[in-house]
Amino acid sequence: TLARKSSMALQSRALVAAKWLADAVKSNRIGPGLRVLDTSWYLPKLKRDARKEFKERHIPGASFFDIDRCCDRTSPLDHMLPTENEFADYVGYLGIGNDTHVVVYDASDFGSFSAPRVWWMFRVFGHSSVSLLDGGFKNWIREGHPVSSEYSKPVPSEYRATLKRSWVKTYEDMLDNLETKQFQVVDARPEGRFRGIEPEPRDNTEPGHIPGSTSMPFLSFLSPSGHEKPPEELAEMFREAGVDLRLPLTVTCGSGVTACHVALAAFLCGHPETAVYDGAWSEWYTRALPEHVISEGRGKHV
Repeated sequence: TLARKSSMALQSRALVAAKWLADAVKSNRIGPGLRVLDTSWYLPKLKRDARKEFKERHIPGASFFDIDRCCDRTSPLDHMLPTENEFADYVGYLGIGNDTHVVVYDASDFGSFSAPRVWWMFRVFGHSSVSLLDGGFKNWIREGHPVSSEYSKPVPSEYRATLKRSWVKTYEDMLDNLETKQFQVVDARPEGRFRGIEPEPRDNTEPGHIPGSTSMPFLSFLSPSGHEKPPEELAEMFREAGVDLRLPLTVTCGSGVTACHVALAAFLCGHPETAVYDGAWSEWYTRALPEHVISEGRGKHV
């Protein structure tokens, strides 16, 4: 059917297969028209140094995109979105122009962890030609594709960013929504943290969730191999969770990174306009009233 064809076209743009990218590398297509970004980022407790690992081995021709550098450095919260100019300067320096096809990946053991965040960042700043390497670096290596420790700095490019403000929710938006229920809220953290019975990775933060939010852990969108599940399965998951993709959707997690797995899954189901609560649980827990921290564990005490 036509609808299925257009959803397949959307999906093929949002995801690229390792074989497709390996062919592009082999035929020297990496350049101003096609840029590859290693967007690896890890929670501190994993003690993995993403930049050091990138220097040791990466997809040939890739550059490193640092979520903790391309962010609002004035915010006390982790890696909040940068301004339009900061984003434009950062990606322009990586040789990306407004017409560049950008492919993002990370080297997490899951197949993807932080890459959907950078995929969403490009989209929120108006860049639609961005794809995620399906299966990530883990499967790139598993399939025997080449890796390199060489890095040649791309020639900087001019870039213009235009932020889609309605895609970024603030604490105040989330608070209002408790009353108005204008949008659905999906939380991508593991279920134990959502329920309040497993610890948060950040100090001074107890687990729990925003009232009225729905739990859809980010790992549930990935197959056991670390590839994205097919759209039919993803659509069924949203239906089972009681999420209506025809209605406005905002996603959240611990600090705005894994939330973007939900945004990617919604996109693959044909719904491109998902908003992210950028401050996420680390902000909500700090600022919310105790009755707005729903938990089976300790919750929040004054």
